[in-house]
This record gives sequence, C-alpha cells and structure tokens, in this order.
Amino acid sequence: MSTVRILFASLALAALPLTACADAVSDGQKVFGAQCALCHDAGPNKAQLQGPPLFGVVGRNVGSVPGFAYTDPLKAANARGEKWDEARLDKFLTDPQSVMPGTAMPVSVPEASDRKVLIAYLSSLNGSASKAGEKSTGSPVSTVGDWRQDAPGAKHRVTVASLPDPFATPSASNGPGVVDADKAAPKVPAGFKVSVFADHLNRPRQIRIAPTGDLFVAEAGKNRVVVFHNANGKLSTTPENFVSDIQDPFGLAFYPAVKPQFVYIGSPTTVIRVPFIGGAKETVIANLAPGGGHTSRDLIFSPDGKYLYASVGSASNVGENLSDQPSGWAAAHTLGEAWGAETGRAMVLRFDPNGQNRHVVATGIRNCVTLGIGSDGAIFCAVNERDGLGEDLVPDYFSHVEDGHYYGWPWYYLGNHADPRQKDKRPDLAGKATVPDLLIASHSAPLGFTFYHAPKGAAHPFPAAYDGNAFIALHGSWNRAKRTGSKVVRVIMKNGRPTGEYEDFMTGLVIDDGRVSGRPVGVAVGPDGALYVSDDAGGKIWKIEKE
Repeated sequence: MSTVRILFASLALAALPLTACADAVSDGQKVFGAQCALCHDAGPNKAQLQGPPLFGVVGRNVGSVPGFAYTDPLKAANARGEKWDEARLDKFLTDPQSVMPGTAMPVSVPEASDRKVLIAYLSSLNGSASKAGEKSTGSPVSTVGDWRQDAPGAKHRVTVASLPDPFATPSASNGPGVVDADKAAPKVPAGFKVSVFADHLNRPRQIRIAPTGDLFVAEAGKNRVVVFHNANGKLSTTPENFVSDIQDPFGLAFYPAVKPQFVYIGSPTTVIRVPFIGGAKETVIANLAPGGGHTSRDLIFSPDGKYLYASVGSASNVGENLSDQPSGWAAAHTLGEAWGAETGRAMVLRFDPNGQNRHVVATGIRNCVTLGIGSDGAIFCAVNERDGLGEDLVPDYFSHVEDGHYYGWPWYYLGNHADPRQKDKRPDLAGKATVPDLLIASHSAPLGFTFYHAPKGAAHPFPAAYDGNAFIALHGSWNRAKRTGSKVVRVIMKNGRPTGEYEDFMTGLVIDDGRVSGRPVGVAVGPDGALYVSDDAGGKIWKIEKE
C-alpha cells in the first residue's frame, strides 16, 4: 500500500479499542515505521513533521494540534467538536472528499488487514501530542515537498526554524522522465475546470498578456515569440509568429503600459525590442550578462514606465570556482556582488527604457526566474535556490526584493545560514542577508508567476477571494529523490505580502518519483479571466477557468 494511503489510514483508524493483541501492535508499529513515519511522529516529545503528531490521537478532537496548518474542512470539524472515533474515521477513510470536500487527504484505504494492525499500534499510544513546531534532536527533515501529498487545496508551510542540517540526506540526481499527458491529467479545485488551450508548441516558456489582451509566448524551442490574438475577450487558438531568430527567448515586457509601442524580449546575453505591431528587432542592452549557467532573463516595467527591471541568474550552483576576493572589490561594488565568472550575475538590475543607467537593485539572488509588480509597486521574484545540500535544502522562495539588499547567495542562505561549501569566505557578510517572504519546498523550482486580477468584463472571472493572490508555476527539479513541483500553487497575500503559506491549485502531473506528464513554466491571466499555464515538457498551454 502506498505511503499516502497508509498515512491517511493512521489518522482515520486510530479509534479502535485498546484491546488489540501484542502481535497486532508490533505489526502495526512496523507498518507505521515503514510507511507513516515519513510524515507523522508517534512519540510524545518529538517534532511535528508534515503531518500532525499522532501520539494520543485516539479520542482527540479533529484538527486540534496547535499551530498545524489544517485544511478548512478539518478546521470546521474541530469547531463542531468532532473527535476521531471509529464510526466517523471509518466513514472519512472510505471517501475523504465526500465526507470533507476539499480535504488534502483524497485517497481511501480499503485494505482491512493494513488498517487493523495500524489501529492496534496507534491505539496503544497514550498521552497528549507535543506542541506543534517543537524540535527534536537531529534536525528533522521536512517532507513538505513530497508529491504524494499534493492535492488541490492542500496547504504547505516551510519555515526557517524547521530547516534540516546541510547534508542531512543525500543529494539526488533525479531528472524527470516525461510521458504523455493522458498518463496523468491535471487536477484543479472543485468549481474549476482545466483544458488544453494550445498544443504542439516547442518548449513554451514565459507567457505574458499584453495590455491589448493578446497572449505572447516565448517559444524557446523555436527561438521565437508567438502571439495568440484577443478578440472581444476571447483568445484565438492558432498562434501567429511575432518575431524569430532570438536565442532562447524568455522575458516579455510591454512598453508603454497603455497602447504599447514595443515588446521587450530578454535572451541570455541581450535585451531587444520589437515594434508592437511587428517589425525589425532593435538591441536595447547588448551586454546584459555573460552567457552560460542560468539563461532565463525576465523583464518587467515599473508601473509608471520609468524603469525596466531585468533578472540575471548565477553562472553556477554556488560559486564553486570563485577565486579569492579581489582587493577593493567590496568597497567598489553593491553589497554581496560576486566576481570572476559571476560578475554581474545573481542579481536584479534596473535600467531606463532605452537600456541606459544600469543600477544594481538586489544581489545574492541565485536565480530570479520571473519578475512581477506587487499591489504596492514592490518588485517580486520567484527564486530557484541552490542544489547539493540534501532533499530539503535550500528552500526556494517567492519574495519582494528591496533596493540595496543582499539575499545570501553564494555564501549564506535564508538569513545567516552559512553554506558549508563557502565556509568562512565572506565573514563580512554574516548577518546581512535578507530573509525572503515565502519559502517553498526545496527543489520545487518556481518559475513563472502572476498576481490574479480579473480583467473588466471578463467572461470567467475567479471568485473574489482570489483577487490579488499570486499563482506560481513550480517546474520541479532534478535534485530530489522524492519528486516535487510540476504543479501550480496559490499564494494568499495580505497587505501586499505573502502570508507564509501556499496551497496547491493545479496538481496531478506527477506520475511517480521518476516520471511526470508536464512541467509548468509561465502563468498569466487572460482577457476572459481564465488562468493560462505554459508547460515546456508537454509542449502545451493549459487553461484553468471557473465552471
């Protein structure tokens, strides 16, 4: 039986009598250790892992462990005073979605023999659950990134306090195999539907909606940009070539914001612009950054059109070949800038619309794949963090970035955590790295994102509760044995900033730890209010709309 199914059984069947025989208890403990311990702790003084601790679960109120991020149905059951008794849990396990619609526990457990021994073991655990977040010795490894826990509406939270030690687990090399989409179709929350909007594209990457409502797509596999035209709030389903012969295009930005005259396009080393109605290419920035390493270059204009922002990822994983710091380097450069092959890399830059007056906004950002503008005008980044430190290091992140701030790469991560591979090389930067707003499960590889705002007159707007939320495409990485990513998540914002929690929105593209049927990249809100998601592995664009 799968890990997820056993995990759910451990919750749903813990209310049987304490008269189970010793053999059953022993067998149940073995099943728990092999299957459930991945996500749940059974001890009285241990750490909360991805699931709530199960010590004392028998007779406990549903959704009652303090501080745990329960789904709304479990919270509602707690408010009603429901307990995990035999009748309720058996019914819940038979069809979780029917009993508690929207729950993050969608899999039933029909095998009576597995349930019986788990019941016996869990019923033998007496006492109260430990406080949520209480740490045990040995820096427990989070399992928040395991795809088996993915389901529309499932909530996730990664905290700095819960980080494991470097090298607590092996560093995997596990690039995904890609299979046909019919092997694993996407899933979205109740009340929404998902369909294929466009197919047979060659590595569609960043997508952006122009002020006219047209959908522009950087089709990297053909070194071109195509456009799906808008007609009265409905996008055409046949792409038109906009511009060709651009090496590995990614970033797309429109200038000015009203009645655009140009489309700006980011490639690994340059920024070009093309008249909005089509025409000859013009190089705006000839030497944006040296090529190699991370090559996606995103672009965004400030709301007033005064500034063009560009993101430039690092050339390496963690500056492995950096020589000693050149004399006088720190005094002559922005806080945290690296040198050598990393000169001008791992940062967000600002220019005027003509590509002049280069200014370094923020440094130490390993790979800000996509840029965006928040409700208060703040610049946001979706960032891929470093590899090689284990399954759960280093968490990726989504954050606003501030002018003059340093975000850690390559010497530190998430504040004052020193990367052991760069130990003692920049003691002057200790304590100076900014902690980002929202941490995302390590090796999820967040790429594109958008803030949801339904266009005026949209035919299929999302409910009002989604307004202002961020949607992020998690591409998935090669550096995790237990696969994560290949989904779109929703980030609830408060006062213009992430709350620290994110929830699954489109899932179902992961088949197993070795295979996926899609890898989301870009996210955009169409003129009809639907969410469009590019998929570079599947060669398609998905459309998510309100039913």
